[in-house]
Amino acid sequence: MSETEGKPEVSKNRRFRKDKPWDTDDIDHWKIDEFKPEDMSRPLTEESSFATLFPKYREAYLKESWPLVTKALEKYGISCILDLVEGSMTVKTTRKTHDPYAILKARDLIKLLARSVPFGQALKVMDDGVACDIIKIGNITRNKERFVKRRQRLIGPNGSTLKAIELLTKCYMMVQGNTVSAIGPYKGLKDLRRLVIDCMKNVHPIYHIKELMIKRELAKDPKLATESWDRFLPHFKKRNIKTKKRVIDKPKKEYTPFPPAQTKSKIDLQLESGEYFLKKEQEKKEKREKKAKTAGK
Repeated sequence: MSETEGKPEVSKNRRFRKDKPWDTDDIDHWKIDEFKPEDMSRPLTEESSFATLFPKYREAYLKESWPLVTKALEKYGISCILDLVEGSMTVKTTRKTHDPYAILKARDLIKLLARSVPFGQALKVMDDGVACDIIKIGNITRNKERFVKRRQRLIGPNGSTLKAIELLTKCYMMVQGNTVSAIGPYKGLKDLRRLVIDCMKNVHPIYHIKELMIKRELAKDPKLATESWDRFLPHFKKRNIKTKKRVIDKPKKEYTPFPPAQTKSKIDLQLESGEYFLKKEQEKKEKREKKAKTAGK
């Protein structure tokens, strides 16, 4: 019996694969380690900068809170400039910048400040695992009254709907003008964007709130982690309630296979009544009278 016969057959795709004793089941491959200043040995070679404009009514607030913005971005080695003449905010990388992704977070920070988000909430976007989303809602509906009505649904009576959305999605939400600014984890932002866009397309937020509440309760059960949740989630049908129209009772006509008789013309009616011939006689009489008058003169 040869040596090759004793060994099990190895698939051609797996013949070069080797055992990895260091790769154990307790290692979380999806974990993102914190980026420390020691991880970057050299400074950035190129300067990156982002600028954004802000409305006139935000000038006083930004002027007041700008020292706090500068102090917060100093930790990440990013410089910021507030230009009140042009009405713009600019963020730039410096040689002290130790995190290359911090400049993109700083860009989101100034975008949120321009969209009336308070500095305390906007600063959260600098943390790891926190992102922001600015949802444009101005171009979804053309009718101004309808737009205002649907936007008000996101806030609800005394801000109750807004508070419910924030609790379920774990995101901060700010409705301002033609945009909705949101700050929070990526999963919550995805749900919030779907909710906002559907609301502007005339789907009430209460349907999404109910769905999110059910999902939150199902997530607590470890048995349902590998199962589909479709059977538990509500399926709402679209109901277009039509207004009742006034029905006018018309008398039914008797069916006849023959086409209706042709309507008589004006001349036909005159011939029937004899008026046609009378007119001719009158015309002849008038002509005679005119001739007699001219002859008498």
